[in-house]
Amino acid sequence: MQIKEVTSDGLKRELEVVVATGELNERFQSRLNQLKDTVQLKGFRKGKVPVNHLRKVYGKSVMLEVLNDAVNESSAKAIEEREERPAVQPDIKLPEDEAKIERILAGEDDLAYSMSFEVLPKIELVDFSTLKLEKFVVEVEDADRDEAIDKLLDSNLAYDVEEGRVAEDGDQLTIDFVGRIDGEAFEGGSAEGIDIVLGKGQFIPGFEEQLVGAKAGDEKLVEVNFPDDYGAEHLRGKAAAFETNVKAVAKSRRPDANDAFAQSLGLENLDKLKEHFTQRISEEYGQAARAKLKRELLDALEEAHKFELPPTLVEREFDSMWNQVTSSMKNENKTWDDQDKTEEETRKDYREISERRVRLGLVIGEIGDKNKIEVGEDELRKALMEQVRQFPGQEKMVYEYYQKNPSAVAELRAPLFEEKVVDFILELAKPDERKVTKEELQAALNAMSDDDDEAEADSAEK
Repeated sequence: MQIKEVTSDGLKRELEVVVATGELNERFQSRLNQLKDTVQLKGFRKGKVPVNHLRKVYGKSVMLEVLNDAVNESSAKAIEEREERPAVQPDIKLPEDEAKIERILAGEDDLAYSMSFEVLPKIELVDFSTLKLEKFVVEVEDADRDEAIDKLLDSNLAYDVEEGRVAEDGDQLTIDFVGRIDGEAFEGGSAEGIDIVLGKGQFIPGFEEQLVGAKAGDEKLVEVNFPDDYGAEHLRGKAAAFETNVKAVAKSRRPDANDAFAQSLGLENLDKLKEHFTQRISEEYGQAARAKLKRELLDALEEAHKFELPPTLVEREFDSMWNQVTSSMKNENKTWDDQDKTEEETRKDYREISERRVRLGLVIGEIGDKNKIEVGEDELRKALMEQVRQFPGQEKMVYEYYQKNPSAVAELRAPLFEEKVVDFILELAKPDERKVTKEELQAALNAMSDDDDEAEADSAEK
């Protein structure tokens, strides 16, 4: 095999590879000998078919197999010998001249082909201990915990039926109703024994408001219009009248924050409930602070590593995001006239985001490779089971999907790998801790959101 470098321009490479006729014929003869021991043809005993006869029957197909193997092996060897890492699968171009192809298939000419590819850049990693990072720490105040418990109490209201009560906002009514459009009852427009809390906006706009002041035993004609974006297309914008019978009116009762309430939630007492919420809020603050710290780290890594990017990787990343943008606009029936920016400005923004993603992806990968950071099978299995649990009733189908799709498993592995690399860097960078209020933390998160949306901020993940 002969390898000749044709082009070396930045990260772009083009090689010419020649596999000699002698090597091809040796491979061809070896494959025929293997075939001789396994093939069975009419008129011959197994293993007794003459090689010349095999050549006549299978010669062309065998040579095609030989050429395919020769290209795969020689291209891999060419890259290995150069000690380069292709950024994408090499583009291999075989001879197009039909006469030459026939000579190659006949074992009368060398196989010469070209392969072009882009290599990954050499990355000099920064000393992570020099990175200046700041980790926000927020202490959970009793007021934050109590506010969370108050919200829980509000979401666990009980309702007590009161005879003769006049319905107010916040009361729960039990009703029967029959809906009609143009005097005709329609499918799905009737129900019995339905509970509705006034002011919650559970029903069609305008429905609940007309029941304020009702009492048990009242019959009310509620007239409303279905919204133009109502889920059932055949009802959109239609005027409807609902003959409504109020069966009961119940006043809301907010439970007290005490041991009994805590025990109704499976906790030992009120103190344990408070501990639970303190811990949960602390974890939420911690997750938000990590998101801020991670963004700061990614910004620092991007700033510290400047190198040429493989154009194909950037183009693929851009195409992927741009397809999402245009598909979303199409689904929402929007044009560029509806946007705050022109198409050209938006393309420029997404081009920069693509470059950021590719740069950070390469840096994260380089850090992982050099420091032998890997995602273990147990970690991957745990992530898979968490994903499966998000689809109750479809667990088996989701699990089988991941088993049959390595690319889907890779999508689970990527964020796990990134988080492990981030943890590794933070261990060395030793961020300074700074105690802040929850308002200061929220302001930092808002600033991140103003720069770009969440999908763009977590740019290394791909």
